[in-house]
Amino acid sequence: MPIEELTGGSITSPQGFLAGATYAGIKKPGDGVLDLAILTSEAPCHAAALFTTNKIKAAPVLLSRERVKSGGTLAVVVNSGCANACTGRQGLKDAREITGAVAEGMCARPEQVLAASTGVIGVPLPMERIRQDLGMIVLAADGGHGFARAIMTTDTRPKEIAVSVRAEESPLVPLSQRGRRIAEESPLGPLFERGKRVSFTVAGAAKGSGMIHPDLATMLCFLTTDAVVRPDFLHRALTKAVGNSLNMVSVDGDSSTNDSVFLLANGMAGNEEIGPRSPLAGVFQEALDRVCIYLAKSIARDGEGATRRIEVQVKGARNTGDARKAARCIAGSSLVKAAVHGNDPNWGRIVAALGRSGAEVRESRIDLRLNGFALMKKGEPQPFDEQEVSQKMAAEQVDIALDLHLGRGQATAWGCDLSEEYVTINSVYTT
Repeated sequence: MPIEELTGGSITSPQGFLAGATYAGIKKPGDGVLDLAILTSEAPCHAAALFTTNKIKAAPVLLSRERVKSGGTLAVVVNSGCANACTGRQGLKDAREITGAVAEGMCARPEQVLAASTGVIGVPLPMERIRQDLGMIVLAADGGHGFARAIMTTDTRPKEIAVSVRAEESPLVPLSQRGRRIAEESPLGPLFERGKRVSFTVAGAAKGSGMIHPDLATMLCFLTTDAVVRPDFLHRALTKAVGNSLNMVSVDGDSSTNDSVFLLANGMAGNEEIGPRSPLAGVFQEALDRVCIYLAKSIARDGEGATRRIEVQVKGARNTGDARKAARCIAGSSLVKAAVHGNDPNWGRIVAALGRSGAEVRESRIDLRLNGFALMKKGEPQPFDEQEVSQKMAAEQVDIALDLHLGRGQATAWGCDLSEEYVTINSVYTT
């Protein structure tokens, strides 16, 4: 396989990326707590990004949305514990000051530094502490793990991954035009040469546990690669990867004011530029998809108060759009999530969520399976042992599979159960 997961990989696994983190008193103190981090590259990056579609946007979202267009990105500075959202003009001023300080330390332009924040909305950043501690951050090639910890809020574990890609820039080709004639005239065929062997890395780190129900982007997610990638293809690849992964996660039906996904490509792998028609376009997309799907699953598994993950697979939809609507609606249904928490095979809640999803549905064609058990076939309920199905639902993951028998559209969404602990976490979030 050309794509291999790196053991102990982090966002700094690609060549030329450095990171570091510190505690600046933004979050409540504790052993090993980090809340302020920087990710940077030794070479300017092409950058692509997707942001929340919530009409209330945090200051760092507004700032980064404009700066990512200018190109030549060198760093991202991120804090947890404070969203810097609904903080008015002061919020934008603070975001500019922090990115300006990072840029000055790197002898870069402020426009080359992006920003991200996560935490409580409506609270100003503690700038005095941040000014004091920003310079304490030590950037290093092994700083990725600290970065992944520093971006956490209610997360119980860091979410990070890196994959290595080893491939050829071109397939086997004849040594010459003469070789083609030999192939036609002789059973020996032509001599072939291989394209240049290349390797590059794609990595990611994300935070997300609550307020998860994104549209276009999700939580905070940072992706890096040392591949040489054309800017237009970089954005296209990110949009596709997020659409199939991070945009298919729902924990609680709420999307944040701060949702952001950044993808930085510094080109230090030295491969020929990857564009839409490049021989490496497919494997780059596959690697990026793999990283994003891993992070999406990690977020679903770590949902606030979650005891198990839900995976919803929909096939046979009229089109991909319908499949996504159906899968996301079911994964995000509070009634479905509550039933999963109680190991209750109340499959009517699944079908009801499907019916209100907006996807085209014909009841007489629906097949439904829950953890492998057939509960509905061609719209007709099937006999099953409720106790046996309930016991199977106590597993770490509950699988819901639907075939709508209307077309070729298919999609997968991820979610988690709804527990009492979720209510406890969010009833005392600021107190």
